[in-house]
Amino acid sequence: MNGTGTQAPAIIGTLAPAASDLGTDTEPCFDAARIDAESIGELERIGSDKWTRHPGCIGAFIAEMDYGLAPCVAEAIGQAVARGALGYIPDPWKREVARSCAAWQLRYGWNVNPACIRPVPDVLEAFEVFLREIVRPGNGIVVPTPAYMPFLSVPRLYGVDVIEVPMLRDDAADGGWAFDFDAIERAFAAGCRAFVLCNPHNPIGKVLTRDEMLRLSDLAARHDVRVFSDEIHAPFVYRGRTHVPFASIDERTAMQAFTSTSASKSFNIPGTKCAQVILTNPDDLAMWMRDAEWSEHQTATIGAIATTAAYDHGGAWFDGVLAYIERNIALVNERMRTDLAKVGYVEPQGTYIAWLDFSPLGLDDPAGYFLEKARVALTDGRECGRVGAGCVRMNFAMPYPLLAECLDRMTAALRADGLI
Repeated sequence: MNGTGTQAPAIIGTLAPAASDLGTDTEPCFDAARIDAESIGELERIGSDKWTRHPGCIGAFIAEMDYGLAPCVAEAIGQAVARGALGYIPDPWKREVARSCAAWQLRYGWNVNPACIRPVPDVLEAFEVFLREIVRPGNGIVVPTPAYMPFLSVPRLYGVDVIEVPMLRDDAADGGWAFDFDAIERAFAAGCRAFVLCNPHNPIGKVLTRDEMLRLSDLAARHDVRVFSDEIHAPFVYRGRTHVPFASIDERTAMQAFTSTSASKSFNIPGTKCAQVILTNPDDLAMWMRDAEWSEHQTATIGAIATTAAYDHGGAWFDGVLAYIERNIALVNERMRTDLAKVGYVEPQGTYIAWLDFSPLGLDDPAGYFLEKARVALTDGRECGRVGAGCVRMNFAMPYPLLAECLDRMTAALRADGLI
């Protein structure tokens, strides 16, 4: 049963290449040794913004991985190009995206109806529709901080006020972070009608528990608040934890939620421009079909092809990615316990992002400091909200040897200046 209480309709017409052509999701395919051997120069030649914006620097700011493509995705894209399948996205490919996305959600125990799933270029486009059509100008949205940067800037483009509610650092709380539910309720009581739920939370890496989300749902129900649930990092969950989609919990959360996700983070395909919005509130689905046609039209056919191949055949490759990232997390944890023990740090439960607080060392602008002194490009924490002064957001989904070099460079700079 899904959030609308209806059975999934049959999907008619399959355009995806056969499993025999692309391999199955039981073929590991991920080559850790090849990733270990990648150099800064090779990553710069690939040409992503992450490695070309600051030449010669280690790119640890933009949230994308440096692990190439799953073979099934590369092959699907190659076949699509060979047959010239680069026109505007057709309805059959929209259905394929919905079907494959729904199948991927079964990883989290969510049997969602594919009819609830629509294509959109990226999660931010879904967020913009949510702001424009549901929140509306003159209203407010609560954003827990530190936050993914556009969640703070984009609402203002639509005349929506942003209410920053800092997360609480609490070693007794699950994952070392907790919602400030009292502040959230005050904002709701004052008339705020929307909330941004980022789970797993970018940039602190917290994976929300079912109980935390139910408490949020209780407050949302009391004050008639809608929840935008960004679940793009859902596959990246560690330490025996499980991602729970907010809309999957019960009928009430399904009605409150406006969910968006994508294969872009887990399969390195953000440039292909195909995400998904999961509309478990029937009124949202009716609105989308009436008012969001242009958003679907902007979705790339090549992205639909890549996404479907990833969801259908890339599971084992992604499991290899996850094991590699867990090795990277172990390195970050070890260095934060030793060389960088004075830096504020909570081990992430999810994502491939670390939130590092250098304010105990007296650094007001650590991103600028490390760019100049260590040739490491990080995200300035102040872009993630007022609580981000003295902090940086660090992406550790890079080759393991480069991550070691990144941490070495940062440590050496701090030691040279007598800060550690």
